[in-house]
This record gives sequence, structure tokens and C-alpha cells, in this order.
Amino acid sequence: MRSFPHLLLIVAVFLILDSAQAQSKPLLINCGSASSTNVDGRTWVGDSRPTDGGNFTVTLPGAIAPAPKSADREDVYGDLYKTARVFNASTSYKFSVAPGSYFLRLHFSQVFSNLSAKESVFDVTANGLKLLSKFSVPGEVYQRNSKTNSTSNVIVKEYLLNVTSGKLEVEFAPDGESFAFINAMEVVPVPGNSIFDSVNKVGGVGVKGPFSLGESGIETMYRVCVGGGKIERKEDPRLWRKWDSDEHYIFSLNAAHSIKNTSNISYVSSDDSTSAPLRLYETARVTEETFVVDKKFNVSWRFNIDPGFEYLVRLHFCELEYERAEQRKFKIYINSKTAAENYDVFAKAGGKNKAFHEDFLDDASSDTLWVQLGSESSATSAAASDALLNGMEIFKVSRDGNLGHPTIRIGGMSGGMEKPKRSPKWVLIGAAAGLVIFISVAAAVYFCFYLQRKKNIPANKTKHNPPATPTATNARASPTLRTTGTFGSCRMGRQFSIAEIKAATMNFDESLVIGVGGFGKVYKGETENGTPVAIKRGHAQSQQGVKEFETEIEMLSRLRHRHLVSLIGYCDEQNEMILVYEHMANGTLRSHLYGSDLPALTWKQRLEICIGAARGLHYLHTGLDRGIIHRDVKTTNILLDDNFVAKMADFGISKDGPPLDHTHVSTAVKGSFGYLDPEYFMRQQLTQSSDVYSFGVVLFEVLCARPVINPTLPRDQINLPEWALNWKRQNLLETIIDPRLDGNYTLESVKQFSEIAEKCLADEGRSRPSMGEVLWHLESALQLHQAHLQSATTDSLSGHELNLSDASANIRCIEEVDESAHSDCQYADGEAVDVKIEVPGAV
Repeated sequence: MRSFPHLLLIVAVFLILDSAQAQSKPLLINCGSASSTNVDGRTWVGDSRPTDGGNFTVTLPGAIAPAPKSADREDVYGDLYKTARVFNASTSYKFSVAPGSYFLRLHFSQVFSNLSAKESVFDVTANGLKLLSKFSVPGEVYQRNSKTNSTSNVIVKEYLLNVTSGKLEVEFAPDGESFAFINAMEVVPVPGNSIFDSVNKVGGVGVKGPFSLGESGIETMYRVCVGGGKIERKEDPRLWRKWDSDEHYIFSLNAAHSIKNTSNISYVSSDDSTSAPLRLYETARVTEETFVVDKKFNVSWRFNIDPGFEYLVRLHFCELEYERAEQRKFKIYINSKTAAENYDVFAKAGGKNKAFHEDFLDDASSDTLWVQLGSESSATSAAASDALLNGMEIFKVSRDGNLGHPTIRIGGMSGGMEKPKRSPKWVLIGAAAGLVIFISVAAAVYFCFYLQRKKNIPANKTKHNPPATPTATNARASPTLRTTGTFGSCRMGRQFSIAEIKAATMNFDESLVIGVGGFGKVYKGETENGTPVAIKRGHAQSQQGVKEFETEIEMLSRLRHRHLVSLIGYCDEQNEMILVYEHMANGTLRSHLYGSDLPALTWKQRLEICIGAARGLHYLHTGLDRGIIHRDVKTTNILLDDNFVAKMADFGISKDGPPLDHTHVSTAVKGSFGYLDPEYFMRQQLTQSSDVYSFGVVLFEVLCARPVINPTLPRDQINLPEWALNWKRQNLLETIIDPRLDGNYTLESVKQFSEIAEKCLADEGRSRPSMGEVLWHLESALQLHQAHLQSATTDSLSGHELNLSDASANIRCIEEVDESAHSDCQYADGEAVDVKIEVPGAV
């Protein structure tokens, strides 16, 4: 009898061990099948006979659908996509599982979406958590393949769920009269108490907080191996995760190079062993040294996401090169905000070849998430400005019990989905008929256009003038330029439908017009989440055409900076050319200088605005391998946000700078009269100094608050630069300063300001300063002005005269990659995205 308690204890231990074994065993379901299937070395149980090894039930049997014989299937998982279970009513799979965390993977093949004339759209819920909302497999496949150049017709959705009870219920609910289907499911237990511990709050450097799934769940959006190609599921046998190559997401391959080290890699902690396979840490990308200047560039990755959710970004690190701490330190940015500073992988891990991860949490208001690594300003050695990353995962965190986001966002209900295939014979007949009709209509339109044009051209011009080049209107008639043209692959903004644009502008209501330029009218509108935007619509008689439209998209897709206007998206439907930008509440700089009833800007505001614009131009000139020349710098292209922060705009005629072995770009002269560099005009040789000249004109325009060219004035006053320089050289600059400043400025500050403006207007480009030098002098002018204001309120400083050397001693290096410089950056792309500028003293 004394052995009975021991017997009970042994039985209890066996029950606990059996429960633990049940929890550690994945549930793999082959839907629509009556037999078990061996795929990728694992056994998948048919859901028609769950008693063969599965611990689940299905509330409604639905229907079994075989795949078309001609359907292409993925090599590894092809057998799973031979069948599917189809539902035309809400149906649930109920699993008996032990409490804990689980990966739930849902497998869908696009070929089953064409089983009916109706579109397959459905919701999926797990234990009351909405996983998918109005989900369309073809739409999801289309969006994924168009962004990654994939050809797969299969989608695998992965979720991490916390199951507190002994059951997991996955419900499929068709939308309306549609149907739902599923090819396969995985329920894979995650070892340990929690896959997450604490996370870093993005924007609050050094601030950490706990993170627990609790009642919520997360969706795996991306899992990326950095610098090492794909990692297949079988290489991660504990959790069977797939890691994609980062090549589809890295902003520029030239910004970083791959390194590899397979020797003696180990985890920092035993808890890290489930976070990623060791194979992930054998490769990494580090900041590229060959193609960048002073290594001031960030290496960047860009991911499309669903806005309105929090995102957990897990970064994986392992130092593969350096033998001690302080040899590699860098900054981490997420969504253009500082996530970590002075990040030292060796110090964090406690050694070389030590693998670990770091988690960061941030809200996302846009449909793009950026992960960027940049040089650390405190780094002293050449090596210390390197950045390193081995892998990353991006998870969407549920909000209010919901992870779902409609698959179809733009372009109507089709969402790019393929329609059921028709009979080839009728396809050919229809195509032939359509082609005949198209050619007939095109010929008729061209004939009418030709007659009308011939009628409008005088006979003498027809005889003596050479054939005209295509106008902007002609160019816009081509249906292929804006979809498959030179810049088509560079577009990174959101593509709006014309219906969305009309809804946002109340069908282009004139009361919403906030500006008119050479391209067309600018309307104020709102996005679906209420964010104000500026919508610029090209018109048929626009001075700018398709080339400028494409250039604007390309340039702003490559560039991100606090002092450049952000491009949100574009629309090129129905022969329209429409650009959507962030809304700049205070309009153009010119409108605050003259020609309106707006209050006068203070001298301090004018200095800060000029400094902001100079920072934007300096970034353009130095931020990419060859730099970018704006070519149309003027006060109407300097916009002001609600805080009067200046941002450069209008990149329609911008050009890439010359290659390293060239001094200029030979190109036709373009720009605005009055701001045009005379050397560029005479030689047709474009350089960065051409922008510097135009900016010098802007500086005098800011100082004097009058138009650059005013033909109503006497001859010696018509041209602002000539007039201003004449008065300056006579030491009579105060005579022409904007009278609305009413003397509220510092003479030393104005002198510094006017001297750099004069240098910008040098006749020869080689005699002009760089934008970095211009920026330094403007910062100095601001310091002088602020010092004067402080001295005016301090008795101890009264009567003392501040000279330039005193002010410049405290002028800090100008750094553009701090959190304030990133907080407003979004919707962009380029060779290298963020730059830290360190400008030396004046020369």
C-alpha cells in the first residue's frame, strides 16, 4: 500500500510528459485529402480522416476540390496543393492543443480561386482574432509577385498565437455569396515560455518595455536573411521557418557588401537557439566602402506593410570580423526614427561569432516600413563607422483583436487578379477584333489631329521650319511611357486610382486649388486616414510632359530627407499625370516675401528657412554616388510646412550629376529666367555650381523681398542680383533690405548672409562655394543673430561687439541624420537614402 502514492506520482509524471510531448508535436493538415502525405520530410494528415494522427475536427465538411492537371505547383510542397477543402458557409477547424505559443501557417494556391464564376473572398479568424479580412488569394499573389519578381502562385500566411485554453479554433467565413478554401495548415508549437521578452521603443533611444502576446497575436510579414540568400524550411528543423533573400528589399546593393564566416558561431543565450537557425548568422551585410564618400551613407531596406498597426522588428546580429569592442559602432533607424545609437555588436554579444537578436516596436501610419543602418557620429576610426546586419523579421501586431487588412487596396475589385482562362480560340478572335478596332480608331484620331494641326500652322512656317519635336501633349498620348518606360521600375510611391483622386479633390473642385504652376494646378485633398495632401494635376497645355512626370517620381523615390518634399504617390490612369505630395501648410517661400497679404517673416525665420533649403540642396549634391542637380532652384520651389520648415520641391527637370571622371553634364539649358546660371546658359554645361548660383539669387530675394526680374523698374533695377550686388559693393546694403523687417536684424548677420550670397553669384562656377560651405556660412549668420539677441537682454554683454571668430567657435557640426531630421521622412527611395553631413570650417 505504501507504494500506491509512488505509483500515482509515476502516473502523474507520465501524464505530464505525455502532455509535453503532445504540445511539442506539430499538427500538419493536408486539406481536402483522405490520406496522409509525406512532404519535406514531414507527415501531413488528411483532414478527411483526422483520426489517422490528427487531433482536430471540422464543423462542416464543405467540398473537396482537386487541382487542375495543368496547374503548376511548387517543387517542395507540390503534393500539398493537389487538393483543397472548399466552403460556401462559415466553417471551423478545431484543434486540441496544450496552452502555449504556436505558429499557425495557412497554405493557399491561386489555382483554386477559379473554381467558380464568383471571386473567392473570405475572412479567417483564430480563437476570435481576425487574421484575414476580405482575403483574395490572386490579389495577394499579384501584389507579392509584382514587388519581388516572384512567379509562385502560392501564398503561405504565418501567425504567432498565444493559446491560453486547450483549444485552437480556426474559422473560414466566405464573403457574401463567395467561397473560401484552404490547401494545408500547420500548427507548430514554439518552445519556451515566450518568443518575446522586452522590446525597444523606436524613437525613445534606450527605452525598453515588456512585450507579451497575451490575448493578441502577430503576423509574420517578412523574414529575411541578409547577405546570404534564402534559407529553406528544412534548414530550420525546429520551427520550419523560411527566410527570404534581402535582395528584393535592400534599397541599393551598392550601399553594402556581403561577408561570410562559418566558424564556431554560437548563441549568446540558450534562449536564442529558437530565435533563428545558426545558418542565418554565418552571413551579413556591412556598409560598402568602395562607392561612397566618407562612409556617410545608410544601408536601407524597404518593406510594404499594412498601415494602422504596430510593427515589431527583430534584428539579428553576429560580429563576424572584429576582435574587440569599439571597432564597429552604428545607428539603427526604423521608419526614419532613431531606434538605437552607438550600437556595438561585439560589446552587446560579449565577443566575436556570438549570435543574438534585438527587438524594436513602432507604429506605422504609412504603407512603407524602412529599416536603416547608418554611421555613428561619435565614431573615431575608419572601421567604427561600419554597420552590420545578419537578418531581420518584421511582425504585424494585432490591434483591437484584428490583424486583417483587405488584400485589394487600389485598382478596383480585381486587384490585379487573373481571371478564369477562356477558350484559346475565342481569345484569339477577340484579340484580333480588338486590334482591328484599335487600329481604325487610332488612325482616325491621328488623321483628324494631323488635319487640325496642319490647319493651325501658317504656310510660311510649314515651308521653312524644321519638323517639330513632340510636344508634352503628344508625349502624354503614349499609353506605354508611364508603365514600361525608363523610370517605371523605379516608382516606389503608392499608385492611386483616378477614382480615388477625384474623390479626394471633389472631382477637381476649383475651391480646393492651392496653387498653379507650369505643370498644372495643385489641389488640397485628404487620404483615407485624414492626412492632408497636395495633389498636382498636369494639364494638356502643361509646359512639362511625361518625361518631367517620370523624373519627378524617380527622383523623389530615390531621395529621403527632412528638407525635401515627400512624394506619397501618383496616378497615371486615363491619360492623367497626377502627383500626390505631403501637404505643406504654409505654401511657397515667395508668397511670404512679396505678392500676398501674409505677415512678414522675421530675420530669424528667413535664416532658418534658407538653412533648411541649403541642407536639402546639400543632400542632393552629396547624397548619392554622382549627386543630383536640382536645376530649378527658386523661391516658389521652396515650400514651408506648418512649422515653417523649408523643403525643396519640383524635381521634374533634375539631372544626375556627372560621373567621377567628368566635371559637368552636357545638356540642353532648362531652368527659370532670372535664376539661371549664366555659365550654364552659355556653355550648356551643367554642374552643381549651377544650383549654387540659383540659390545665391534666392538669398538676395529673401533679403530684399522683391521679384528677381521686374521689367517695370528702371533699367539698372530690373535684375535683382545685379542691383543688389551694386548696392552691396557700395556698402549700402541696408538701403535695399526688406523694409518690413523694420531694422529687426543684426548687421553682422546680414553682412555674413550677403557675403555668401555674393560668392554664390560668381561668374565662373569654379569660384563659387559648395552647398556645404554655403550652409556653414548661413549657420554662422544665424549664430551671429542669436548671439546679438542674447546680448541685447544681458547687461553684462551690452556694448560688446561680436565678431565672426567668436561666433564660429561654438558652431557645431551640422548633422542631418538625427531623429529630428528623420521624423518627417516617408515614401521614398534611392541609391543611398540618409546622409549625415559634417561640414568643416569655412575656407
